[in-house]
Amino acid sequence: MRRTPQMRALTFYMSVALIVAAAGCTKSSETPQGATPAEQAEIQGTPANPPEGAAAPAGGAGGSQAAGSSGQMGSSPAQRAQGQTAPAAVKPPPPPPVTLDEGTEIPVRIVQTLSTKTAENGQRFETTLREPLIVGNYVVAPKGARAYGVVANSDDGGRVKGVASITVKLTSIEVNGRDLDITTSSVTHQAKSTKKTDAVKVGVASGIGAAIGAIAGGGKGAAIGAGAGAGAGTGVVLATKGEPAVIPSESPLTFRLNAPVTVSRN
Repeated sequence: MRRTPQMRALTFYMSVALIVAAAGCTKSSETPQGATPAEQAEIQGTPANPPEGAAAPAGGAGGSQAAGSSGQMGSSPAQRAQGQTAPAAVKPPPPPPVTLDEGTEIPVRIVQTLSTKTAENGQRFETTLREPLIVGNYVVAPKGARAYGVVANSDDGGRVKGVASITVKLTSIEVNGRDLDITTSSVTHQAKSTKKTDAVKVGVASGIGAAIGAIAGGGKGAAIGAGAGAGAGTGVVLATKGEPAVIPSESPLTFRLNAPVTVSRN
C-alpha cells in the first residue's frame, strides 16, 4: 500500500503525541512520595512560588489559613474580648463605724405612764426619739426610733418621811433593726409636796377637838380638846401616804450618754 503525504503527516503527529504522553507519565512516576511542594514543582517543571498577583488555589490550606488570619486581625477589640472571661468584681470595703460621743443628748418621748403607785425597780418601759441621732451626715437612728429604759428607783415616800419620787434611765436604742446597748444619765420626777394638806388636816382636827372640849368643860376643856384633836389629826397624817410621783404618757424626757458608743454602718 502506497502512503500518501497526508498519511505520512498523520503518522508523524501521532508518534509525537505518544512520545509526549510517555514523557509525562515518566515524570509523574519519578516524583518521590513525601517530597516537599518545592521539590515536586521542580520535578514537574512548575514554579514553587507562583508569580506575584497570581490567584491562590481555591480550597487550599494556605488560602484557609490566610483567611482565618485575616479574619482574626480584622475583628474589633469588643469582638475579641467576647471570648475572654471578665475578671471578678472586687467587693468594696465596708464604711468605717461612727461614734456617739459621751454627753450626746438623747431626746425621747415616753410611751406609757409611770407612777410610784405601780412601778417597781427594774421595770422596763418604752420611748421614741423626738429628734434623729446624727453623726456628721450619717443618721444613726431616725426620729421615731424606739428607745428602751428601766425604772432605776421607785420611792413612794413612806409616811411623812418625804415626797415620793421616781427615777428612770435609758438602756438601749434600736439601730438598724437591733438594740444598741447604752448607759445614760437618769431623770427623776418628784411628787408634789403635801405639807399644806397635812397642816390643814391637823388644824381641822384641832378645831374639832377644841369645840368638843369647850362643850364638855369650858376653857380648860377647850384646851384639852384642842390638844387631843391635834394629836388625832397628826395620827391621820402619819397613817396616810403622800401623793405618788408620776411621769405621764407622752412626757418629753432628755438623757445624756455617760460613755461613747460605736455604731457600725450598713
